[in-house]
Amino acid sequence: MRSGQGIWINTGFSHGDKLQFSQQFGITDVAIQSYDTSGIPSSGGKFELHDLVKLRLQIENFGMKLTALENVPSSFYDHIMLNGPRRDEQIENMIYTIRNIARAGIPIFGYNWEPSLVWRTKPELIRGGAIATAFDENIAKEYPLSHDREYSEEEMWENLEYWIKIITPIAEEEGIRLGIHPSDPPVPKLGGIPRLFRSFAAYKRLIEIYPSDSNAIEFCQGSFSEMKDDIYEMIDYFASRRKILYVHFRNVSGPVPVFKEEFINTGHVDMYRAMTIYHKHNFDGFFMDDHVPHTHGDTEWGHRGRAFANGYIQAMIEAVQKG
Repeated sequence: MRSGQGIWINTGFSHGDKLQFSQQFGITDVAIQSYDTSGIPSSGGKFELHDLVKLRLQIENFGMKLTALENVPSSFYDHIMLNGPRRDEQIENMIYTIRNIARAGIPIFGYNWEPSLVWRTKPELIRGGAIATAFDENIAKEYPLSHDREYSEEEMWENLEYWIKIITPIAEEEGIRLGIHPSDPPVPKLGGIPRLFRSFAAYKRLIEIYPSDSNAIEFCQGSFSEMKDDIYEMIDYFASRRKILYVHFRNVSGPVPVFKEEFINTGHVDMYRAMTIYHKHNFDGFFMDDHVPHTHGDTEWGHRGRAFANGYIQAMIEAVQKG
């Protein structure tokens, strides 16, 4: 198993200090988050090659690899997800962007199929008074529509299948791999939008839409462990098929309908058991922190929480390798 240790950096922040921090704490791979366009300039709903190359070189100057671009702004592809009037225009722009990601030397594009993104309810206090995000479906289901109307499960799958069959051959041609993040939280519907990737069965369906190494999974173990399916079985199934691109190695209190984030070593998932499964299948991606609790005196980005999580991950990788 490759001992890749990753970290995500939001382009909405100045990230020079985060790169130095990451280098000092032994990070090998970086996933750049780009939910908005404040960090990567955009041109009419797409990213330009020179901006992506500049970003990669900046990270390489700190001795790390820019292994994944995680997400583009939802405004780049919301009409694709919802079959809006600008769908064809957005598809052309996304083809342009994905070609540029590949040609910039970034091998993975991780994205989501959630027009209204991640949902949480009121945060909760966990160990020692640390602040963690939380979710209660009974509260969230009362929230108003997030878009113009109620959407059906069938039309959301149709929209996804249309997209996958167009974009996967492009990814194959460019030598890039694409992976979809699970629904977070993995409940049937929120704000009128079905949450497609909420189950083991949904991901089995995804990889069969267009069987290809390029049609893969951004494996957020936290979101998968919020599902009611067996987390260890899901890791085993997708790792054995080389479908996991990289792992958000985090923990939560339990599955839906109610959960809260936890420290990496206090949730309901046995993280050592999970890591042994990746190791068994010689997983060659990287593991990264995600959604770390906000601890005493920490920064907005969570330097202290990330240091704890990444130290734990590195020790866990070494433990299974030396087994």
